Amino acid sequence: MFKKIGTLFAIMVMTAALSGCGYNSIQQNEEEVFAAWGNLEATLQRRADLIPNLVKTVKAFASHERETLTAVVEARAKATQTNISPKDLGDKQALAKFQAAQGQLSSALSRLMVVVERYPQIKSSQNFMALQHQLEGTENRINVARQRYNDAVKRFNTSIRTFPNSLTNSMLLNLERKEFYQADPGAATAPTVDFGQDG
Repeated sequence: MFKKIGTLFAIMVMTAALSGCGYNSIQQNEEEVFAAWGNLEATLQRRADLIPNLVKTVKAFASHERETLTAVVEARAKATQTNISPKDLGDKQALAKFQAAQGQLSSALSRLMVVVERYPQIKSSQNFMALQHQLEGTENRINVARQRYNDAVKRFNTSIRTFPNSLTNSMLLNLERKEFYQADPGAATAPTVDFGQDG
């Protein structure tokens, strides 16, 4: 009888200790990082899905801008082939490679928009305008998703580094910190746009 009560008491003490040591909250924070990453990936995929129609529309009006159109198609292909799994979110090099591919796609899209400025008939196309609005909305969603991912990473990294959670993590979980989604290199510098000079 006393042995059963002692065992029950020990289980209650261990349960209380585990709930206060961050065991569950650390794992919950990691799941939030994974969910935020999934949302970011879904938004990036939405952008990639818009690109073929955008390229096709521009091509109909400006097929001789082959170099720019090819750059967009190639950057999209590379961006969709460069993936990172949630378990690799702590791998700085893997995340940097993923970000570089996404950055190349953003750069190619920016060049495409510069080309569009030269062709008023493209800008007046209802199909192009609808695609451009969808792309702009998607870019805004990407920025929000990046911020939410970074917020989740901050919460998780803080949770595994502060006491007593740090002890729980080092003794039981051994989870590593996650990497933040960084700004593209040169993002702080405004791009130079050259519309060309006649004569």
